[in-house]
Amino acid sequence: MAPRPLVPVIAGPTGVGKTAVAAAWAEREPITVISADARQVYRGLDVGTAKPDPALLARVAHVGIDLVEPGTRYSAGRFAQDAAVWLAGVRTEGRQPLVVGGTGFYIRALAEGLFREPPLDLERRARLGAWAGALPPARLAHWAARLDRRFAGGGRQRAARVIEVALLTGRSLSWWQREARDAGVMRPWYIHLTLPRDALQRRIAERADRMLAAGLVDEVRCVLARGVAPQAPGLDGVGYREVVAMLEGRLPPSALRDAIVTATRAYAKRQETWFRHQLRRQTSDVRHQTDEVWTLDATESPESVAAAIQTRWRKVRADV
Repeated sequence: MAPRPLVPVIAGPTGVGKTAVAAAWAEREPITVISADARQVYRGLDVGTAKPDPALLARVAHVGIDLVEPGTRYSAGRFAQDAAVWLAGVRTEGRQPLVVGGTGFYIRALAEGLFREPPLDLERRARLGAWAGALPPARLAHWAARLDRRFAGGGRQRAARVIEVALLTGRSLSWWQREARDAGVMRPWYIHLTLPRDALQRRIAERADRMLAAGLVDEVRCVLARGVAPQAPGLDGVGYREVVAMLEGRLPPSALRDAIVTATRAYAKRQETWFRHQLRRQTSDVRHQTDEVWTLDATESPESVAAAIQTRWRKVRADV
């Protein structure tokens, strides 16, 4: 069996500047970005997911964006299967693949592989999906935590998945992920971008202002007008669920901006905790030094950060 390719992964919380650093690196050598973002897979959800704009997409090749319609479930398992094909294609083209994103479960699926899920009864699965879809997010999370002690949050879709696997297989999702896992499709070289807390919080607030000014509310109105359910996958993410709450009259318009900022800061904190602990846990039994996590302060300009990453990546690649 051929060795798994070593692939750089830029990870970090929302607002830290991952996209800008990847774009700056792409100015220095041919790169194809593989987006590991669970929200950017949805077509039509552009503003609230901070999707790369058309000008950037014209300059830097991206895959993993605009894959499904809002309301369609897209799992980490499906991402890993799709990304394996993208990785092979990028390498065949002679370009440098670069995984970029803040969705830890997507990154883990690439690095650690997928669990071998047993067949699920389609009729029971549909009934469970209807039941879960009628529950409020807090209640859904409550049941997920009851059924899987390792459940650490992640939105309606993640909670529903935890419940589904536990009830239909008799084993928790975390058990399947631990005991029935195939090998990953790549060996990751992690670049964990961080910022001082005050700087990250400031960027998050500025980002919320830009999204609202760019038409986030109108974007949600358009999606709902197409018949997408307010609780559907895609609209249950940070920023979108606050806009939905406002449009349904559950949140005053004057409170929308602060609600988005507060929710985004909390989400970024959860991401930071996950990356700080889970990336290292994933690579703790790997012998290669290149699999360790490089934590890098992103306070400097994207160009400076990209230059530092490229220099170190060349050395890492030469040592493999």
